[in-house]
Amino acid sequence: MHTVGLNDELTLTMRPAAASRITLRCDQATLAVDQTNLVYRAADLVLARVDRAIDLSISLTKRIPMGAGLGGGSSDAAATILGLTRLLGVEWSVEQMAEVGQQLGSDVPFFFVGPAACVRGRGEHVRPIRLTGERWIVLVNPGFPVATKWAYQQLAATRSGVRPLSAAVLALDHRSELDWSEVIPMVENDFEGPVFAQHPVLAQIKSQLLSLGAEVALLSGSGATMFGVFKGQSAAQQAAHECARNPGMAAYAVPATGVPSTTVL
Repeated sequence: MHTVGLNDELTLTMRPAAASRITLRCDQATLAVDQTNLVYRAADLVLARVDRAIDLSISLTKRIPMGAGLGGGSSDAAATILGLTRLLGVEWSVEQMAEVGQQLGSDVPFFFVGPAACVRGRGEHVRPIRLTGERWIVLVNPGFPVATKWAYQQLAATRSGVRPLSAAVLALDHRSELDWSEVIPMVENDFEGPVFAQHPVLAQIKSQLLSLGAEVALLSGSGATMFGVFKGQSAAQQAAHECARNPGMAAYAVPATGVPSTTVL
């Protein structure tokens, strides 16, 4: 897993109070701002664990598409844990923050370790790794979400078993440093079969990214965003411009870099 430079923005403001209160605001009206929101839940878990009563106000500006397979909600939850512990002066280790994050979602622990890591299990086993070389990523969001639960159900229903990992992929678990040129030939995503069957336009985006010069193009997570890996900024920006011409689609050219609380592929 690797972060890229497309970020939401969180602003946390706190005041002493007799009893804890969390107020969450978001610039996207379609996103719930109650106890079902991962940012709200992350803040609630931190306050409960440190046993501090504060009046907490959180403002969330969304730039990462929602329901897109980019880990936007998970990165926001991780940023909330990280930001709130700093505001409170609580010196939690990465392991302590990841333990709280794991209660919120499988992708959350990664964001305390990024920008690059090997992730196993349900997301609880995260090992940082250094990825050498520079790449730019073109993200193409088709304008509709893919529900993660549905994608897993379709994947389970359309395959008889899980293929064993290749020797090359298994070897990654023993590496502390990799180059992009080593990673690119190995990438694959089992979700593409069932998700492309339901949404053929995603296969068309993949073909377009490859035709525009991507070294590889793949579905991100369970979708619906597609991403292409490019060697240089200019080629990536030109490809994003072309993909954005597709009706209803959004495209971003971003560096494969970042810090915790950014997007994940």
